[in-house]
Amino acid sequence: MARRGGDRWCRDGCRMTSIGEAWRLARQRIDRLDARRLLEHVAGCSHADLLAYPEKLLSALQTTRLDELVRRRAGGEPLAYLVGSAGFYGREFKITADVLIPRPETELLVELALERLQHMPEPVVADLGTGSGVLAVSLKCHSPQARVVAVDLSPAALAVARRNARLHDAAVRFIEGDWYGPLVGERFDLIVANPPYVAAADPHLENGGLPFEPRMALTDGVRGGDGLDCIRVIVGGAMRHLLPGGWLLIEHGYDQAVAVRHLLRRAGLGGAASWPDLSGIERVSGASLVTGGD
Repeated sequence: MARRGGDRWCRDGCRMTSIGEAWRLARQRIDRLDARRLLEHVAGCSHADLLAYPEKLLSALQTTRLDELVRRRAGGEPLAYLVGSAGFYGREFKITADVLIPRPETELLVELALERLQHMPEPVVADLGTGSGVLAVSLKCHSPQARVVAVDLSPAALAVARRNARLHDAAVRFIEGDWYGPLVGERFDLIVANPPYVAAADPHLENGGLPFEPRMALTDGVRGGDGLDCIRVIVGGAMRHLLPGGWLLIEHGYDQAVAVRHLLRRAGLGGAASWPDLSGIERVSGASLVTGGD
């Protein structure tokens, strides 16, 4: 390695950049925290390393890789896809462009599910449309006595979910299929679902990082649809797949709670209710199979 005018150069003539300088340059193009996360990902260092050893050099390959990731982030690509992981309910999960990025508001669905599972000795649980598997794996990790099955139509999504189950040593049964399709004759104490619920014409689908996420995980895609088609299927089949006293819990859109409660009642389920997320938005609705209805 040689020095020229204070810069550092490798033997092949490429300029070598310190992690401190790389962070400064990245912050000029993208959010400071995003720049830090990408640099830590590429350099394999911690935040403490970044602060304590800013003079540490990146290789030419690392510099090129960081430049590419910063460019993609500046273009709107979600951070989770760039680093290949995202945090959810206290754990880190592998994420690829084949699955929806887990949202903090979905943690409400986990909390409501665990409240219902804690008093059951050996509950049987189904996660419909599992995607990356964050719901199924989280429930199994926090309720190890449960038997959990997770269904998804996408083989690529199931590959990610299985990887996450192995990562967290969660014994979950994964099945490829469309909602209740592969669960004929099976009944459950709890069914959870975070289905596609964005209306096909919703302009938000073209904003932020949503254009990078799998469309089939966001919306049913029906032109002029209201985003409730998948929820109608899940609610409509619940009576055939719930055990007495069993619960169905569904995440839905910010303005769909009233409609979902109506669907639950019309399907013959009892105790239909909705619960708000930390922003005060009714985000999850559910009901149970009870004798005598509401």
